[in-house]
Amino acid sequence: MTHTQNSGVPLSVEEVTTPRALRQFLNLPHRIYADDPAWVAPLRLMKRDQLSPKNHFFEHARWRAWVAYRDDVPVGRITAQIDELHLREHNDQAGYFGMLEAQQDPAVFAALFGAVESWLRDEGMQRVIGPFNLHVNEEVGILVDGFSTPPFVLMGHGRSWYGPAVEAQGYAGVKDLLAYHVRPDFEAPRVMERLAARVSERVTVRPARRDALREDALVMMDIFNDAWQKNWGFVPLVESEWVETVSTLSKLMPDEYIQIAEYDGEPVAFIVALPNLNEAIRDLNGRLLPFGWAKLLWRMKVRHPTTARVPLMGVKLEFQHSRLGPTFAFMVIDAVRRALHARGVRDVEMGWILEDNDGMRNIIETIGGQAYKRYRMYEKEL
Repeated sequence: MTHTQNSGVPLSVEEVTTPRALRQFLNLPHRIYADDPAWVAPLRLMKRDQLSPKNHFFEHARWRAWVAYRDDVPVGRITAQIDELHLREHNDQAGYFGMLEAQQDPAVFAALFGAVESWLRDEGMQRVIGPFNLHVNEEVGILVDGFSTPPFVLMGHGRSWYGPAVEAQGYAGVKDLLAYHVRPDFEAPRVMERLAARVSERVTVRPARRDALREDALVMMDIFNDAWQKNWGFVPLVESEWVETVSTLSKLMPDEYIQIAEYDGEPVAFIVALPNLNEAIRDLNGRLLPFGWAKLLWRMKVRHPTTARVPLMGVKLEFQHSRLGPTFAFMVIDAVRRALHARGVRDVEMGWILEDNDGMRNIIETIGGQAYKRYRMYEKEL
């Protein structure tokens, strides 16, 4: 597939089918963000693993990737995914786009989206939504506000031209997602403390149990799949993926960074905080060899990051519209806040939060949270 811009230099888009093309795909962000001091290079090893057959996501999804070249120089990249779990959940014949990175060049965006839309049409899809890198429970959205600060772990960054360039391809914003900045030394609002005190005899908030990690992972999965089922874009967590995720993350975090609330002995809410890996890898340029491993382990285990992110939280649906819902949410937030504060964490990101999730936003804003980044999801009918 070849397009030509006014410069007369041909633009080609090639599907990623060789190890060399995959390397160029993974290396391209280094070129796009070369002059952006806020960008943090992801660990190449993690990105390679994400796109390898051992990623459990590919047990229920298929995908393609493309790189755009001008004069044999990579100038853009994109993926397309079709997730059978999404189709089963939403029955909307929608495919995803993701992992978008490109120079500020309308022809590059046109060529990349042309490849995505052509493949998705051929696969019977009627709509495109994204970006998902690679699915709804990973990095999502195009950054449209908050470019000057580095992204936290498992959150995307972006260039200021991405949103307008995507819209120029006929895509419309469908949902905005917010990231909040919260200080873990916040003073608990009196109303929350009173509500918590009222149910304290019936609620136990406990950390994850390392000797029963699989069991606790399944408890969290059960709460999440119940709590999030009515959220935009929801796709249920899958046991094989989630158990492996929890097992991997547990190597990087203390047990008390996961908190589970039980009401009369029944699990009803949970929260997960992650040390901000991006703080620890910022100067490694994505490489763990030759000495990156040692630096990373020391920074994560000995020095410990002073920033953290809360990527996941859930309260069972039956309590969400009662006084107990915010109470459980506050209790797990407060428990993880104490754990973070004890480790010297000074700044926490909570997100992403759907802009129209008023209940969650009210809780976060009540404890002093301020929205400081905005990501946008886009869609287009094919």
